[in-house]
Amino acid sequence: MSSGGVHIPTVGARLLMELRSETARADSKASLLLGAISMTVSLLGGLLAARGWSLSGLSVPGSVLLWVAVTALAGALGCLLLAVLPRYGTSRWSPGRPLTYFDDIRRAAEGGRLAEALAVTEAQQADGVLEALAQNSRIVGAKHRWIRAGLAAYCAGVVLLPIARLLG
Repeated sequence: MSSGGVHIPTVGARLLMELRSETARADSKASLLLGAISMTVSLLGGLLAARGWSLSGLSVPGSVLLWVAVTALAGALGCLLLAVLPRYGTSRWSPGRPLTYFDDIRRAAEGGRLAEALAVTEAQQADGVLEALAQNSRIVGAKHRWIRAGLAAYCAGVVLLPIARLLG
């Protein structure tokens, strides 16, 4: 099917492949940042134990800043976990519509209509590609928003930790 001289399934398939690659890259970024958070928390715990540093020895501003930093790191952890959380959405597949992702296939198979659904998908390639593009772009956008929020929270926590110690 063409639109303005552009063959939608071909261009759409290329864009869909790029979106799926971006999803994998986003998951890798989030996983790397999760590792950085765990290293930061381990380093902090190790320094506290090795130096005999006590939280009760902090001044009130230092203590408040320390808890703000810990909260920021916990927020970063939550954001990055949400970034790698699978986002399936709800399958809107129904008989007569093209299949767009694995849950559609599962629903068609459970209803005994997989062969019919495959035929519809073949006949309505452009519609299927457009729907898959919309779903995948929503997923990538959500992952990137959580990664940005997690990175910002992580950076804030890492900057505030030594400041809290200096205010000590």
